[in-house]
Amino acid sequence: MRQTADRTAVFETMPIPQAVSRQIIPAVASQMIALIYNLADTYFVGMLNDPCQTAAITVTYSSFVMLTAISNLFGVGGASALSRALGKKNTEDAKGIAALSFWGGLGCAVLFSLLFLAFSRPILVLCGATPDVFETARRYALWVVVIGGPGTILNTLLSNLVRAEGKAAAAAAGVSMGGLLNIVLDPFFVLPQFLGLGAAGAGIATALSNLAAALYFLIYIAWKRKNTVVTVNPVRLRYAGRYLRAILVSGFPSAVQYALTVVAIAAQSKFVSGYATEAVAGLGIVKKLDQLPLYFSIGVSNGLLPLLAYNYSSGNQERRRAVFRLGCTVSFAFSLLCLAAYELFAPQLASLFISDPLTIRYGAGFLRCMVTAMPMMSVCYPMIIQFQAMGKFRESMICSVLRKGVLDIPLLFLMNGLFGLYGCMWVQPVVDAVSLAAAGGFYRRMRRTEGL
Repeated sequence: MRQTADRTAVFETMPIPQAVSRQIIPAVASQMIALIYNLADTYFVGMLNDPCQTAAITVTYSSFVMLTAISNLFGVGGASALSRALGKKNTEDAKGIAALSFWGGLGCAVLFSLLFLAFSRPILVLCGATPDVFETARRYALWVVVIGGPGTILNTLLSNLVRAEGKAAAAAAGVSMGGLLNIVLDPFFVLPQFLGLGAAGAGIATALSNLAAALYFLIYIAWKRKNTVVTVNPVRLRYAGRYLRAILVSGFPSAVQYALTVVAIAAQSKFVSGYATEAVAGLGIVKKLDQLPLYFSIGVSNGLLPLLAYNYSSGNQERRRAVFRLGCTVSFAFSLLCLAAYELFAPQLASLFISDPLTIRYGAGFLRCMVTAMPMMSVCYPMIIQFQAMGKFRESMICSVLRKGVLDIPLLFLMNGLFGLYGCMWVQPVVDAVSLAAAGGFYRRMRRTEGL
């Protein structure tokens, strides 16, 4: 009884600022660590001052994002369904949802790794790997996607499930441990004064770190098995058909958004690869830098999701609205700070990753264009997460597809034709503006028709 009361306090009785802080601070912290270790690959490989090595990481990044799409299918979907089950006080359903999410994610992870191994050449070429970059990109991807892919997926998936029952600090500990381990291992595997494996060494460090983080979560779940609804017991799969729809309805839009992000990133890299290798390397650096406000917004949204789902399911719409408003305010304020800093210090930030003057010039110009999307993204992402927390498939799906996929590629052709290389960089601000307008329209209609 006490364990149940402790678990529900953050959802039901804790003051809203305290509840939001308790959920989003660990979630944001874990995302910042994850960002740092993503930056670490680019940073330490950039110390080699070889644009081909940096470009290799850039063209592989879209395949790495696909791992997040798979983890979100069962991680975000499972977390939303699990929190809604807890809101209805149904712990047995919550346990079944957790087990199905784990085994579904693991099965998809293994399948994706095998498919990538079989088709790595056409995939990397499609993502912009030129002949002088391909072999380096293939070695990096072998470790990051093929060997380390299951660990990456389970790390993210299990952290979402643990956070879904209000254990945000425990979830953050696992993600952060993996990130810190990657930061420690990167220089050892990458730099010439140690093993000197370059981009491939960065891939090894990432794979080992994510596998270690996944192992942490499995040990945590086994240790807390009497006090948690998160379980990987395959016996729970006998009721899988009962929970699959609830998981997929919430998780599929998020998975599609990330999968379409792969297409959008690959298309952008392909367009840029037609100009210069330094431009591809500059784009890779910008894709790392613009992840700071994105990861912050994802952290806020991940922390909010259990609170939104639980209170929506339990019928406490006033508390859900207050939680959402506070989360959006925090996310938006941080994005404005990033906008100012990036506009003012773009060349200095790009030079942190590489000393090649032409790459820095491209990176600074790209960053100043793309940074204008940040404030819109900072509200759009929590809005989509709120739809997923409510189980609103149509609204979350439309907004996800608008944000990544439907508009990106046609706009790339248009902007590249009209304005050349830098026109490609203005695509994301346009797309985020359209997606935010659509999300706002859906939410206003839902409040009128459903009293939300």
